[in-house]
This record gives sequence, C-alpha cells and structure tokens, in this order.
Amino acid sequence: MSKTLERRAKQREALIEAAERAIAAKGLSGLKTRDLAQEIGVANGAVYNLVADVDELVLMVGSRTLARLDAELSAAESAGSPGPEAALVRIAVAYCDFAAHNLELWRALFEHRMAAEKTLPDWAIADQMHLFRHIHQPLAALFPQQSFDEISVMARSLFSAVHGMVALGLEQKLIAVPLALLREQIATMVKAMVSGLVANSAEQRSSP
Repeated sequence: MSKTLERRAKQREALIEAAERAIAAKGLSGLKTRDLAQEIGVANGAVYNLVADVDELVLMVGSRTLARLDAELSAAESAGSPGPEAALVRIAVAYCDFAAHNLELWRALFEHRMAAEKTLPDWAIADQMHLFRHIHQPLAALFPQQSFDEISVMARSLFSAVHGMVALGLEQKLIAVPLALLREQIATMVKAMVSGLVANSAEQRSSP
C-alpha cells in the first residue's frame, strides 16, 4: 500500500471513530462534518474524499455498533443453560442491556433515514441480517418441523416484540421503566411468547 493510500485509510478510520464518539455523545443530531474534520485534522471538504456522504459514514458507524451487539449476543447465548428457551431469554435481556448502555448508538441504527432514491448497500443489509441467527437458531431447535421461512417469520416477530419493549421502556420522555424491571418484563414476555408458540405448534400437529 502506498503512503498516500495508507494515510487515507488511517484518516478514514479516524473519521469513523470520531463520528462514533459524536453520535454516542449527542445522537445523530450531534454529527457535524465540520467538527469531525477539525477533530481528525483535515479540511471540511476532505471528509468527502474519505466517505461518499454522511449516509455512508452513519452506516459505517452502525456496522461497528452491530458488530459490538453481535459480540454481546454471542456471549449471552453461551453464558448459561443450552436450552433454546433459556437462550432466547438471555439474548433478549442482552439486547436490552446493550441498548441501555449504548443508547444513542443503538437509537442511530433505527433513526437514520436515507434519501428515498438511495438504497441500503448490500453490506449494510448483510450486517443486519447476520444478527438474526441469534434468534433463528434457538427457534429452529424448538420447532424442527418448521421451514426456514416460517422460523424467519417467528424470529422477526419475537425481535419486534422485544425491540418495542426496549424502545418504549428506555424512552425517557414518556414511560421510562427502571432497567432492572424492564429486564424482568422482557424475560417474562419472551417466555410467554415461546410457550404460546410451542402450544400452538403442538395443537397444529395434533389436529387431523
């Protein structure tokens, strides 16, 4: 790698790290390219030699956030009983904890909106979909008779329920819930959903 390319790669990494710190501190509204340029020691316009636009920069920060979330969910998945129901509960609670401890970075994953004419890059979609394996695998163990697509629908439904509880529970303007209580409620909800899915599956199998 030439010195020019090496310097550009280092500046790009520094830019992404600076953007991550800005979002963590003030949310997406705190992301200002002029401030980032000053922090990493380049001209304001030079930022766009390092990334295509602000959307790409936010997505790169999001990729780092998703990688950290992936690591947290993997740790939770293997931290206790190997049973799929217990694993799903741990994963849900770990998701809640990650959101609570990385609030603005977590919010940015869902608050960022690209222009209507722009499409999400394939690598960004892959980053997001990769995380669903944490839910998909335990559900597949619970429901071996279900197809991949059916398990995928279950996984998205379970994620939506957990995410909704986390989003509302951590909303400090409306109905904030103490974290300990929120974790308990999420665990209870996941157990209830899984029990309902198991009962429904058994009923379907026993029907003529």
